[in-house]
Amino acid sequence: MNLKPGDPILVLTGAGISKESGLDTFRDADGIWAKHDLADVATPDGFRRNPALVLDFYNARRRQLTEQDVQPNAAHRALAALERTWPGEVLLVTQNIDDLHERGGSANLIHMHGELLKARCLDTGSVFDWRDDITLDSRSPASGQSGGLRPHIVWFGEMPIEMDRIYDALMTCRLFVSIGTSGHVYPAAGFVQQASMAGAWTVELNLEASSGHGLFDEAIHGPATELVPAFVDRLLAHVDAA
Repeated sequence: MNLKPGDPILVLTGAGISKESGLDTFRDADGIWAKHDLADVATPDGFRRNPALVLDFYNARRRQLTEQDVQPNAAHRALAALERTWPGEVLLVTQNIDDLHERGGSANLIHMHGELLKARCLDTGSVFDWRDDITLDSRSPASGQSGGLRPHIVWFGEMPIEMDRIYDALMTCRLFVSIGTSGHVYPAAGFVQQASMAGAWTVELNLEASSGHGLFDEAIHGPATELVPAFVDRLLAHVDAA
């Protein structure tokens, strides 16, 4: 890895980084999609057919996220330390809809699939902080309409958030790190190829090999709470040695 202090770094995270904080993943054998049909709870058509079902699904996820024992882990904190210490931009792009990166200290962050603790007005598109349940009677602060809110989540068939900024970062980063991702969900699954074609060194840190692990220059497998702090220490050693 030929990385110089100050080179831009882009980090992509998925559900694997939050699993050790006690949150359910989506694609494991016992994950959320094994218990729910994504067409019913994670698509615009599903919301139109049965909004109460979709709202209940995300209300349950939101309540789990706000439980006292769900806290940032060592991997979240290590990425925040990298952002604070690396003498260049560290952009964190997460597929996760939880707020564990923020609570762990990260600030330069894009939630490409939305945020569980936010709600969106169906009429205006305005986004609000929202920690309570969303129901069919919830009133939108923007439109004043009852039943005028949806979760601020990117559903299947919808465009992820801030893609222009993400693609610009993929073209300029010198290191791309993918942490805790399955490699199944696009466009994120294609980021490694774009970063590689632009000349970045690419690294996978994952509990087990993802479906695209062969696309990375380097793949290290094990728990995120062990791998991420060790990898961050390795990167910061570049700064100490400079």
